[in-house]
Amino acid sequence: MQALTILRPGEAALTDKPVPVPGPGEVAIDLAFVGYCGSDLTSYRGLNPLVSYPRVPGHEISGTIAELGAGVDTLAIGTAVTVLPYFNCGTCRACRSGRANACPNNQTMGVQREGAMTGRVVVPAAKVIPVTGISQRDLALVEPCAVGFHAVRRAELKAGETVVVLGCGMIGLGVILGALRQGAKVIAVDLSDAKLEVAKKLGAHEVINASTDVRARVAERTGEGPDVVVEAVGAEATFLQAVDLVATAGRVVYIGYAKAPIAYETKIFITKELDIRGSRNALRSDFDDVIDELRKRPDAGDLIVTRTATLDEAAEALADWHARPGDFTKILVKF
Repeated sequence: MQALTILRPGEAALTDKPVPVPGPGEVAIDLAFVGYCGSDLTSYRGLNPLVSYPRVPGHEISGTIAELGAGVDTLAIGTAVTVLPYFNCGTCRACRSGRANACPNNQTMGVQREGAMTGRVVVPAAKVIPVTGISQRDLALVEPCAVGFHAVRRAELKAGETVVVLGCGMIGLGVILGALRQGAKVIAVDLSDAKLEVAKKLGAHEVINASTDVRARVAERTGEGPDVVVEAVGAEATFLQAVDLVATAGRVVYIGYAKAPIAYETKIFITKELDIRGSRNALRSDFDDVIDELRKRPDAGDLIVTRTATLDEAAEALADWHARPGDFTKILVKF
């Protein structure tokens, strides 16, 4: 079978791979759609320190169970599924405390291990999530949305609170959906009017173009500031902006990775008595919440997906995303 492989920074092509066979406790999945993640783009750009080359990317997965390994009796061939693509060690402090998403030994499909940008993958049965009531296209949106939902969980966001979401890419849109599910008021900020329009159609109460005076406009809408700010960009400016915007005694959650060390005015943390929290990957419970929400929002996929490519077009789509990142929110590869 063929797989899209990032051969080296800036070069991706189709390569031949053997068709995998499930062993005991494993499941073979025929892929329907696989989404490109921001980590795939950084791998293509040579900026992902966790990746070695060549690497098959892809961990945003939808497909159908094709074959069951020995001992798998809780799943059925033909079932539509998505996959929990994180492989944690199970023994470290994070794993023992129920936060396997933060495992320091984690290996994510398409990053530290081979991904799903190919016709068939084999994964442990425990990583397979059977799903009904959602199209195969939208199943490929579950994992990136779950990353946003996990940030909302980390924020402990409550009904009636206000959250500012910095960045309306795929992860930021997941935050917006998760925050709305909690009954929060959402203010979305981005440089792209097109992405802000998507955020508004998904339900954001207010949208602000980041080229304007964001601090003044947030103050107009919140008075003392928002209860929570979620940073989903990964830029120095937005890392600093998050602590500036949030209300006294508020919470800041970081999802994005800044590309270089950042210097803070640390007295802001103390004088505002802020809670600063990181958010990494997602838990199975976040996946379950997203699945429930997408069943209620069949319009979400139409708003979020900006391009669908075939496997033959996958390398070109990745190169186009690299060249014009602002033009795309979510690229899916259809098998």
